[in-house]
Amino acid sequence: METQHRVSTLELFFDLVFVFTITQLTVLLADDISFRGAGQVLVIFTVLFWMYGGYAHLTNQVPPDRTVRRLLLILAMGAFLVCALAVPTAFGAGGVAFGLGYLFVVLVHSALFTQAHGFGVIWFALPNVLCALAVLAAGFFDGPPAWALWMLALLIQFVVPQLVQRAAASGEPAQAGSADDVTTVGEQLGGMSAEHLVERHGLLLIIVFGESVIAIGIGVGPLPLTVGIAAGAFLALAVASALWWTYFVRDEGRAEQVFTEAQGEQRFKLAMRAYYYAFLPMLLGIAAFAAGVKKTIGHLGEHVATGPALVLAGGVAVYLAGDLAFRAVLGIGPARFRAAATVLVLATVPLGAVTAGLWQLLALVVVLLCALGAEARWAPAAAMRPSSPRGSG
Repeated sequence: METQHRVSTLELFFDLVFVFTITQLTVLLADDISFRGAGQVLVIFTVLFWMYGGYAHLTNQVPPDRTVRRLLLILAMGAFLVCALAVPTAFGAGGVAFGLGYLFVVLVHSALFTQAHGFGVIWFALPNVLCALAVLAAGFFDGPPAWALWMLALLIQFVVPQLVQRAAASGEPAQAGSADDVTTVGEQLGGMSAEHLVERHGLLLIIVFGESVIAIGIGVGPLPLTVGIAAGAFLALAVASALWWTYFVRDEGRAEQVFTEAQGEQRFKLAMRAYYYAFLPMLLGIAAFAAGVKKTIGHLGEHVATGPALVLAGGVAVYLAGDLAFRAVLGIGPARFRAAATVLVLATVPLGAVTAGLWQLLALVVVLLCALGAEARWAPAAAMRPSSPRGSG
């Protein structure tokens, strides 16, 4: 029977540092709404979220319940803060600082992972170190060479899960000792606490939603609180609330059910697909939406430039696309209402550009409420039990 444990306050403390990186990425995108800016945000966040995923799996299997573990995690938290501070200039003067912080976190996490996996940690520790070295090397270059090294880091990240699954399948012992008292890497991976895994990522998501609320305040700034701005702030909050509803009211409980029923290597595969690959666009979508809010909330009565209008609607669409992928991985349905909403929110871009940002926000709220209302009407929660998750065979 698997060991159940709750998310610790130290993990929540770390989440606050991680969410600061979301704030930094939001600022980066808001200051440079272009393909180049969006590409930098995508690459930086993908690398950082890989580190976060390793942290979440680490504390799932090696709880911070001892002084030495807590101190090491706090040191790693400090290095992660360095990465966050360097985000705006990660493709420039801050690249080396970002890489050094990243490398330090990887080394600390690898050392702590040995307490769960023993020598089996080499399967993912070595590739992660190579990934960190690629990011560090990128800090010494500009232009195409820097981009090439960042792409190399991403490539290594996508190879690591295959190596881990190979280690799991090999039956290599996770701890040194006799064959009678050891567990394999595969057994350790499959023994992740489902309760902790789902709660860990749910708490991260709710903290990231806080960034969209902060974006409202930053966007308003010193402007007088007129009726129009108050209405726009309410609509922006309504959009964020609808996105919150899609996951926490409809999906989170069923996700925990799926992970509880999954066993062995299947649980690790589902965790990678649902809480890394699918969660990436969900978190990026919130960051993009927050950047769009910052650019439009103070000018709601004016035409919105194409860039901010696209970021505003695109962030919602990317979040919904990630949520659809999350549901597909775990066998949660239906998909048709949210798929339709994903398309319709993109159709609000011309509305913001032709009329005003206030009307685009209103249209986003209407689309999301209609999708959730239709789902509640024609797909009640009692009838939305998870089917066999993808990859369960």
